[in-house]
Amino acid sequence: MKKFGLIGFPLGHSFSKIYFTEKFEREGLTDYKYELFPLENISDVQELITANPDLCGLNVTIPHKIGIMFYLDKVTPEAKAIDAVNCIRIINQKPVESFFTGEFTSMKVRLEGHNTDAYGFEESLKPLLKKHHNKALILGNGGAARAVAFVLDKLDIDFKIVSRKASRKQIKYSQLNAAIMREHTVIINTTPLGMSPDISTCPDIPYDLITDRHLLYDLVYNPAETEFMKRGKEKGAGVKNGEEMLHLQAEKAWEIWTS
Repeated sequence: MKKFGLIGFPLGHSFSKIYFTEKFEREGLTDYKYELFPLENISDVQELITANPDLCGLNVTIPHKIGIMFYLDKVTPEAKAIDAVNCIRIINQKPVESFFTGEFTSMKVRLEGHNTDAYGFEESLKPLLKKHHNKALILGNGGAARAVAFVLDKLDIDFKIVSRKASRKQIKYSQLNAAIMREHTVIINTTPLGMSPDISTCPDIPYDLITDRHLLYDLVYNPAETEFMKRGKEKGAGVKNGEEMLHLQAEKAWEIWTS
């Protein structure tokens, strides 16, 4: 049996479990299984891996995308630049193999950290971009926001991070004025606001300043149309949810686990 899973807390309705369970059934992978591992404390990850020797890979979600990095043997340059990991490849390593790689460790497994959020976001965002989409607002400052910032940098899109508290690198929601909203025509929600079951919530931005030049991208995928998207659509803005991004990052994770 080859086992994969998702760590985070809390874990309710999981896209990953449904996606990979259906994938395994569709592709006839009868000895493959995907499970949910709710971890309130990320320090429990070592015990989890020891207790599940058939684990080959893990997805990582809120709130552990940053904290997990402390427990990894290797982090890819891209994940290191983003400073967040959402995918772990678990390699069962024999002592002889460790000797030849020059890495001496008492652990029998090697944990490699990757970030597939950036890939999924970039590939789903690029087809939507128009010439005037050259400045963006990132709502939220967690692990997903770091992947979004990485992609925007890569695409030469200037951005501001918006959060509940202002700092040297971010502004508060209350600072969003007409000039900022007019300039920043791409708005990306990386917070869980609007996610089921709290579907009536949304980021506190001045929706009355949204126009048909704006693109509102919500990393939330459940419901399919969030309150954030609904309010943007009412103003003529382009909108997109995070479902395609999730599909793309999941397939990238599968590629990493099976390479």
